[in-house]
Amino acid sequence: MQKNSLVGDIVANAERFSALRRDIHAHPELGFEVSRTADLVTNRLREWGYHVETGIGRIGVVAQLKNGSSTRSIGLRADMDALPIFETTGLPWESKNHGHMHACGHDGHTTMLLAAAEYLARTKNFDGTLNLIFQPDEENLCGARAMMEDGLFERFPCDAVYAMHNMPGLPL
Repeated sequence: MQKNSLVGDIVANAERFSALRRDIHAHPELGFEVSRTADLVTNRLREWGYHVETGIGRIGVVAQLKNGSSTRSIGLRADMDALPIFETTGLPWESKNHGHMHACGHDGHTTMLLAAAEYLARTKNFDGTLNLIFQPDEENLCGARAMMEDGLFERFPCDAVYAMHNMPGLPL
């Protein structure tokens, strides 16, 4: 797919995924207590045709999609948990879980990976195996270890794993 087609797809779906991010933002969950977010992620991924396994590292979600003939496998990872902070922004999507807030951007990380998941399932614009890793408890530094100790990479081998962290205000 050409770059302009990808950009057009992003623009065409921006409002829909913005609404999803705001929903996740309004319902932040801490640590390993991310059941609503994990359920939302699981349901979307299954709708798009992914093979989904849940409960990895207690409540982590991993989705897999294969396309083409390549034996290559990559992982894309996002974190799902929030912070124990009281939100006082007054925005319509302000946290409804008082004392919990997506102040670090994990609502955006989860949404961005879901947007990529939807795009890749629809376009099949890859060759190989795609493993999407939705991690709990990043803030307490326990979720990744729990998922790995639960056999994450034995069950879903990856030649490489990619993750990102947003940084509002960073010049493009």
